[in-house]
Formats: sequence, C-alpha cells, structure tokens
Amino acid sequence: MQIQAPQGHLLANWSPPPLPPAGLTLEGKRIRLEPLEADDHAADLFAAFSGHDALWDYMPYGPFSSASAYHRWVKDHQGRNDPVFFALRDATTGHAVGVTSYLRISPEAGSIEVGHICLSPALQRTPAATEAMYLMMDWAFAAGYRRYEWKCNALNLPSRSAAQRLGFSYEGIFRNHMVSKGRNRDTAWLSVIDSEWPALREAFAAWLSPVNFDATGKQRERLSDLSRLVRAASDPGV
Repeated sequence: MQIQAPQGHLLANWSPPPLPPAGLTLEGKRIRLEPLEADDHAADLFAAFSGHDALWDYMPYGPFSSASAYHRWVKDHQGRNDPVFFALRDATTGHAVGVTSYLRISPEAGSIEVGHICLSPALQRTPAATEAMYLMMDWAFAAGYRRYEWKCNALNLPSRSAAQRLGFSYEGIFRNHMVSKGRNRDTAWLSVIDSEWPALREAFAAWLSPVNFDATGKQRERLSDLSRLVRAASDPGV
C-alpha cells in the first residue's frame, strides 16, 4: 500500500491578493500614511531626523549630510512598486515625522513585509507610531495577504522588542544573511499570519482606544500584555 506523504492544508478559494495600489493612503486618528514625495515631505523629515544619526545605525543608507542629499534620496525612491514608501504625517502638527514601507511584496505567496521604518524621536514610543503599524497590518490582511513579515538586524534589539510588542512571532535568525555598509548582518525574522490577525486586531483596538489612556496620556494596559496572548512564539533574545 502506498503511503501518501504529508502535505500542507488545501487553501480552498484562495487567490493572490492585489499589490498596494498607486497612491495608497492610510488614515488614522493620530497619524496619516501618504505616498512619500520629496517635494512634500523631505524638508520636514530631514529636520525631524537631524541630530539623531543613531536612527541610521541599522539602515543600509544614511545618515544624510544635508537637506539636499536627503531630498535626492527620497526623489530616487518615491513612486516605486517595491518598496512602497510612506511618509508618516502627524495629525496634530501636520508635519511629516517618519517613514515606513511595504517591501518584498509577493502576492503569489500571500506575503508582504514592513520595513525601512525610521521614526523621528518626536514619533517614537507614541500611540501615533503604534497606530501607523496597525493601519499597515490592517490593510494587508484586509487585502488578502496571509503573512506579514518583520525582519531586522539581529543586533537591533529595540527593533526585535518593538516587533514582539506589536504581536509578531519570532521565527529565528538567518546567519550571514547579507552585507550592510560593509558589515555582516545576521537577520531576525518575525511574522504575523492571517489566522492570528482577528485577535491581534482586537488587541490593537483595545490599546488604541481613548479609554486606555488617562488624563495625562499614560496607558492603562500595555500592548505587549495584550499581544502576548496572540503571539505563537516569543523572542528569547530580548
């Protein structure tokens, strides 16, 4: 008798999701993600990043020596299909205060990654920054993606910790994965998958709700406590 080899479960009625459409804008209560444009965003962003060269420590580019150099970089990277870059515009001040992107977009696998995340000090550790990450995940899963990835330099412990707080499950380290700025990079891989998103979406909704913050803006519940119930695996390195 022939024994059938084990196989993955059949994805009935599944079809590849669409690419992020040109001009995609994601609107939140605290933050707006809009297509990165040099003329609209570069001056704001350079001002927000200036004096904080450590932002670029784990990036394959930067820091930038002048506003014109950063403007040229944005001009060269805007309007691409992959990565799809966004500027993060603060809903209160109206200023662009960060950058993020979708990248390594593989509709045939149902996989999409978030990356090129560069948040100015004014945006770091704020509800607006969390809302930006939520909006990107929400669009991806609503569009039909099955897997949402986060990858970072394995030495970048703040990034690994941030991913866990957002509900990403640790998958391991790819050794000698790439060369960045002439240095070896081992890469930490983390992900959220579609079956986890409904519960994680509820966690985000509870954390972002105004009732989760007191009169001084201090959180009542931590997102990491809510997302811990959803994560399939924790990162032992952070």
